[in-house]
Amino acid sequence: MRKIVTMTGHALAAVALLALAAPAAAESAGPAATAAAPSKEDLRKLADAVLAESYAADGPGAAVVVMQGGKVVYTGGRGLADIGAGRAITPDTVFRLGSITKQFAAAVIVQLAQEGKLSLDDPLAKFLPGYPEPGGSATVRQLLQHTSGIQSYTEMPGLMNPVATAIPRTTETLVAVFRDAPAVSKPGEVWNYNNSGYVLLGAIIEKVTGKAWHEAIEERVTRPLGLASIRYGVGGEDTPAMAKGYSGELTAAAAMSQYIHMSLPNAAGALIGTVGDLAKWGQALHHGKVVDAAHYAMMIAPTQLPAGETVPYGFGLSLNPLRGHPAVGHNGGIFGFETDSIYLPDADIFVAVFANSDAPQTSPGVVMRRIAAAAIGDPYPMFTRTTPDLAALEPFYGVYALPGGGERRFFAKGGKLYTQRKGGGTLEAYAAGDNRFFYGPATLSWFALRRDESGTPVMEFAQNGELPVQTAKRSGPIPPEAAAIAVPRAVLERYAGTYAFGPATLTIAFTADGTGLTGQLTGQPPIPLIPTSDGEFKAEGVEARLIFEAGEGKASAVTLDQGGMQQRAPRKRD
Repeated sequence: MRKIVTMTGHALAAVALLALAAPAAAESAGPAATAAAPSKEDLRKLADAVLAESYAADGPGAAVVVMQGGKVVYTGGRGLADIGAGRAITPDTVFRLGSITKQFAAAVIVQLAQEGKLSLDDPLAKFLPGYPEPGGSATVRQLLQHTSGIQSYTEMPGLMNPVATAIPRTTETLVAVFRDAPAVSKPGEVWNYNNSGYVLLGAIIEKVTGKAWHEAIEERVTRPLGLASIRYGVGGEDTPAMAKGYSGELTAAAAMSQYIHMSLPNAAGALIGTVGDLAKWGQALHHGKVVDAAHYAMMIAPTQLPAGETVPYGFGLSLNPLRGHPAVGHNGGIFGFETDSIYLPDADIFVAVFANSDAPQTSPGVVMRRIAAAAIGDPYPMFTRTTPDLAALEPFYGVYALPGGGERRFFAKGGKLYTQRKGGGTLEAYAAGDNRFFYGPATLSWFALRRDESGTPVMEFAQNGELPVQTAKRSGPIPPEAAAIAVPRAVLERYAGTYAFGPATLTIAFTADGTGLTGQLTGQPPIPLIPTSDGEFKAEGVEARLIFEAGEGKASAVTLDQGGMQQRAPRKRD
């Protein structure tokens, strides 16, 4: 799948989702009927198979746990925790949790509220006097819900580059990094995922308890619950069971991830632990062992915005359903690691998947959802590739207008089918018969084509495999692209080199025949660059432009223009 650069510098959180069991023809536009849950042996076989097809045995991989009714019914591991040493991943392997840390910080805050030591409606300035407005007026609740309007420090230029991520930081010095940054919005008005908010919650924990935020979590949560592996990353990563973190998918492509001092993610993402201990945590949190019922209900209540919008996010917990079933969970993304977890209250099932790559072969969220859906007897559809009739599909090629704005294109190129959402990259689509199409094992999304009563082509898209489908009508043909221009090699040579985009690098290199350029972001394949002027290039298959800054010598920087956002990256020294 084509990505090109994700330039937000958001290295502490990320998400994704996927497909399995039940023929495609059984899927309908409404909620799927739940079949009998599989036996423990059938679940083991299925989960083993999902792991095997999702991760290579000789590269970075993942650990999995499934808990039902408080009992572990499956654990597994695939791939290597340390490629150089050949050490395998097991359920006892320790990973960085990333943003899963947030629910631990949130739980301690809620405990303090339950004990009357703070109010969720207290302003931030009560705990950090003099904090600049409007952020100082943001409430504890708004920090928990990502509606404080405070600038998220992981989005600030330069904070995720290798020099900055290596600096040890206290909570106080980290808050100083972003406290004077301009507010994104007024408190309570807009929902924006915000790592600064959870650093500030860590600061509040320290102010109220008199202990470091992670010490308070250990004293109040992990030690009483016997979660020995869940601990602060600083000083904790020397455990022999700790996985090494990689950037890349397979052995040949995997490289050690960028270094990060684990004080930087703070209460937004600095804990480490095993899948087994996270399952124990989930059992305790969701069964009244951490906070009382009334306060737990607050933690899992969606966020209500003034304009009437409801955001499926509580206190450090996301509330996105799985196959129409209520679900509570959170994912994490940090240098070298991706994690995900989900709790299904109706079935009392908890699933966690931890991977030791920040660009894994398959997202942990995909594996997690496949296994969780199968465990409750409501699996995602599984598709088998068929040979498409490209000529018969021609009337369906074109632009589809999406509800609420935006568009998705469907087209054929070089004998293959593709879709492309406006602002995104091209995705190769595979025919599955019965006018259904899917994208392979790395995503749960699929779509179907039909005609409405008027004969207009319609695309029904199941985003991340969830129902109901998104219906979009064809609005017209795809506009022709501007023709590429010829750029002299002497000019192209000014642009070749490596540029620093936050935690990643973009390498501009010549094509094999030496007549053009490609761009390759860390952990991604190279993408051909099509010149539209002497200093501006379009990324093939991606709605993104690269604009180089060059005079007579080598370009000093490049700016990425993608999705309405621009980010400048300086050239690294050769």
